[in-house]
Amino acid sequence: MTVQPELAGVSFAAKLAGFGDRPAITTKDQSVSYGELARRVEDMGRAFGPGRRLIALEAENSLPSLVAYLAALSSGNPLLILPAGGGTAAETLVAVYDPDTVVRACRGEVVLDVRRDETHHELHPELALLLSTSGSTGSPKLVRLSAGSLQANASAIADYLHLRPTDTAATTLPLSYCYGMSVVNSHLLVGASLALTDLSVVDPCFWELARAENVTSFAAVPYTFELLERVGFEDMDLPSLRYITQAGGRLDPDRVRSYADMGRRQGWDLFVMYGQTEATARMAYLPPDLAAEYPQSIGVAVPGGSFRLEPVPDLEAAELVYSGPNVMLGYAERPEDLALGRVTTELHTGDLARCGANGLYEIVGRRTRFVKIVGLRVDLGQVERLLAGLGLTAAAAGSDQAVVAVVEGSQDLALVAKTLAQDLGLPRSAVQLHGVESIPRLANGKPDYPAVLALASRNDDNDGTGGAAPETAGHPTDARRIFAEVLEQENIADSDTFVSLGGDSLSYVAASVRLERALGYIPQGWHLIPVCELVPAAHNAPNTSAVDTDEHSDQRTGGAARTSRSWHRRLLAPMETGIVLRAIAIIFIVSTHIGFFHWEGTAHVLIAVAGYNFARFQLSGTRRSRLRRQLRSIARIVVPSVAVIGFAFAVTDTYAWANVFLLNNLLGPPGWTDYSRFWFIEILVQILLVIAALLAIPAVARAQRRWPWAFPLALVVIDLPMLFDLVDSRYPGQGPVLWLFGLGWAAAASRTQWQRAAVTAIALLTIPQSFEDQYRSTTILVGFLILLWLPTLAVPRGLHRLAALLASASLYIYVTHWLVYPLVDPEYKALAVLVSLAAGILYWAAATQAMTTIERWLRRRNRQHPRTRTPGNRQPLRVLGGSPTDGAEAAPIDD
Repeated sequence: MTVQPELAGVSFAAKLAGFGDRPAITTKDQSVSYGELARRVEDMGRAFGPGRRLIALEAENSLPSLVAYLAALSSGNPLLILPAGGGTAAETLVAVYDPDTVVRACRGEVVLDVRRDETHHELHPELALLLSTSGSTGSPKLVRLSAGSLQANASAIADYLHLRPTDTAATTLPLSYCYGMSVVNSHLLVGASLALTDLSVVDPCFWELARAENVTSFAAVPYTFELLERVGFEDMDLPSLRYITQAGGRLDPDRVRSYADMGRRQGWDLFVMYGQTEATARMAYLPPDLAAEYPQSIGVAVPGGSFRLEPVPDLEAAELVYSGPNVMLGYAERPEDLALGRVTTELHTGDLARCGANGLYEIVGRRTRFVKIVGLRVDLGQVERLLAGLGLTAAAAGSDQAVVAVVEGSQDLALVAKTLAQDLGLPRSAVQLHGVESIPRLANGKPDYPAVLALASRNDDNDGTGGAAPETAGHPTDARRIFAEVLEQENIADSDTFVSLGGDSLSYVAASVRLERALGYIPQGWHLIPVCELVPAAHNAPNTSAVDTDEHSDQRTGGAARTSRSWHRRLLAPMETGIVLRAIAIIFIVSTHIGFFHWEGTAHVLIAVAGYNFARFQLSGTRRSRLRRQLRSIARIVVPSVAVIGFAFAVTDTYAWANVFLLNNLLGPPGWTDYSRFWFIEILVQILLVIAALLAIPAVARAQRRWPWAFPLALVVIDLPMLFDLVDSRYPGQGPVLWLFGLGWAAAASRTQWQRAAVTAIALLTIPQSFEDQYRSTTILVGFLILLWLPTLAVPRGLHRLAALLASASLYIYVTHWLVYPLVDPEYKALAVLVSLAAGILYWAAATQAMTTIERWLRRRNRQHPRTRTPGNRQPLRVLGGSPTDGAEAAPIDD
């Protein structure tokens, strides 16, 4: 077959140098021009060696990986894309197709595993790219794409998106995913820029990057939009944003309409798109000006393509068939298929569709047995084959939320579900298995798949097995179960995070300790990670940075390390710094007040910890959900504190009404008196109330989101006059503390070394000036710097539970110890400390149980008496960032 010269390599990848010094790629560490990128691509192409060969690439969102990808396309070497991180799926594809060279990115460098000098494959001249048909399922069935298809699809996308050289796209999707790959191809085609990152949209660093690089677009799957709502995307100030694209599965029409309207208000467009890997990613798009009016539609064919509807026998519907230059050459299921040319001229999508009078197409169902889950296309037939390979008789159905399968006989469903999720490359929570005596069947003997799918609604336990959740050392291995129990939440979605579910610093300790024991490690920033990504260590959860535990370190360093350092690991294990500081501080506070020993300043360290935790738990979500969560957190401080102070006021003569209302620092006598004993709680509550009120103002909320690091430093500046005695303080012995709260907040918002260095400099300039007692100032400074620079501390394993217990109960210990220790003989100060700690822990347990009982009652009451909705609003109700017990109305999904 005669092949046009340009098909030897993909045109856009071979012509990068034509854009000269224009910025092409920006990472967190460097910026690379098109000229420099072209030189790197050329060097990599030469490294592949002479002759045409099959190259396999473990594609990830890094510059070395991208260079290898472009080098293969530009040099005409067929490229097999492997999922990033290796694993079962990658190993299966390498074993089946036996590539000549395997490319991996490691620590910022490319590692080439050259397996032979010359290929032993027969490779068709048009073959350019091989992609999995069903995400990371490990299926050997691949899509064969030509250079012409890649070029044509990139051109079509650039055409209807009106891409221009001044655009910058953030890589929100993996390069190994055809949708994410199409973003790269289309932008490099026109000389636009890529902000290359693997950050999630729930990470504040992603939005800092978007502002710093003037990002004009990012790509999203339906799952992404759930995350955007969690982080308060609607309130973000993103002046450079020009459009958002959506594909990877059907987006709910209500959400399409909501985001289309949001974009119209804020000056950006929403492009809803439809595609398949077999069409090199894109087949249709919905013009943004029609999205709000026709949110259920996939739109029209991309430039150069066309649709037709083919009637399906026995169905009152038609299958959508696509034609265009971006259609694949065909499938490959074995190495011999790589020699084949074009066997597919039009694509039968497997989707049932109709076309309206306006010319817009709409998907109404599926003919084939595929589902898309978190952007991955899963073959349900492959699911049944995997289960059969385990010796099981099963039938699999599914939706865009989960694979649902029934398995005959008595089986260990938890183990089977775990294995199946790993083989499919899906989150554990996206696989539901149910044991049955026999598979439900239709009259014709075929499996009754609707009946199988109906079992999904009966998965009341939320553990994904249809039964009890698996246990490890007495603790659930499912983060969903832990969050449900700690936060008293029901119906936890895959995209929910600890923060979005209403978690705060008071519940954080219990959740983190249980999570670490269940997962085998504790990911950095786990409170912002979706529950579906919090999986046991053996799963190698994506987008997390695990603190090394015994198992992780042994796997990486080998048996020798285990032998030489085993004593260290048996004795010590990492624990989050904030938890350790809370536990130590409350011991020091109580001991100092009782006179067991004297060490002041730890209460002020807790003010910084409070600011640190506020930044982590109270700043995500929409304004309404954020305010509701903040008020709920304040109530969890006020209610148990006022209960104790009110009791003390009633039975003693030590306190006044101002104490009961937490206003003594404003209304009580100046200076330090017995009335000042609860100063910490008074000031903390007042700070939280003022900040909650400020952030409820749209302009202030936008400022905080736009300058997340600088905003808390403004609090430090505001409090400086009081700090340096330019304004009189009612508590001269205690000093102002708003600036400490702001420093803690800034510590949590610091994402780079220079930001931490700047906060360190501010601390060094301010903290030593805060008190005349230099020992106290030194304690505060050291405690703060530990919080800023050390995310975890090594703590003896035997003390982990005790530290977690003291940290959880620290507020309750603080508020009760003033009443408890006078009851103990003054001669036994050590005993008084122990009794005070124990009493506070008991009060914490009782108060927590009481509040939990009240919340359960309110939740049941809300379910029995649901809020009336207007007839025009049919959206399901779901609470964002809290529960119906927060005292606010439940919010619709698109709130």
